[in-house]
Amino acid sequence: GAGLGERSRARTLAALRTFHKFLASEKLALDNPAARVETPRAAHHLPKVLSVEEVDRLLAAPGGDDPLDLRDRAMLEVIYATGLRVSELISLTLQDLELGVGYLRAFGKRSKQRVVPLGEVALDVLKIYLAEGRPALCGPESGDDVFLNAHGRRLTRQGFWKIIKQRAREAGITDTITPHTMRHSFATHLLENGADLRSVQTMLGHADISTVQIYTHVTRERLKAIYEKHHPRS
Repeated sequence: GAGLGERSRARTLAALRTFHKFLASEKLALDNPAARVETPRAAHHLPKVLSVEEVDRLLAAPGGDDPLDLRDRAMLEVIYATGLRVSELISLTLQDLELGVGYLRAFGKRSKQRVVPLGEVALDVLKIYLAEGRPALCGPESGDDVFLNAHGRRLTRQGFWKIIKQRAREAGITDTITPHTMRHSFATHLLENGADLRSVQTMLGHADISTVQIYTHVTRERLKAIYEKHHPRS
């Protein structure tokens, strides 16, 4: 298995164990040598994270003042300001917004509710969209959904996926980015600027802190890269 990845080695080992169990049940073997081999741990693939400069370019991409530009800018600002999952972002309703105090309510996995602060920039951009962009997109089926498509219906996950890909191209970002890239970037940038792990866990809506610890690896990798690039004796 020298040329196999860790996932492939783990699958091969599981198959060998099953085969030897079968041999033992048929009295064709007394021992299961595969049982003594340690299963390789699957490697953590570090999530793609945008630099602050790339985020700035992405958020500036929808620069016009037509309703779709206002919507796209608001969605991108909100997802970066809050770290929402794309499913939480597109399911926001007007009742979930507490703009007077700068918060929104997000409904995460298993409908768990959490309150997330909105930064001033995201708040201002969202207010402009609600005042000028959303009314122009509204139709008979709009209901209370915050983010609408060109037909006045709730924007879908696929719809937002296309938006973020298009806006990334306009911003000159060549790497493939997804809505989840914004969530990863939100968490990593908070930690890089001194936020504690528990607070980031709360804002992301993760039940288990171990899920958030992947971001500390990202931060360490990025700091190492910065050090090697800029330190005279690196």
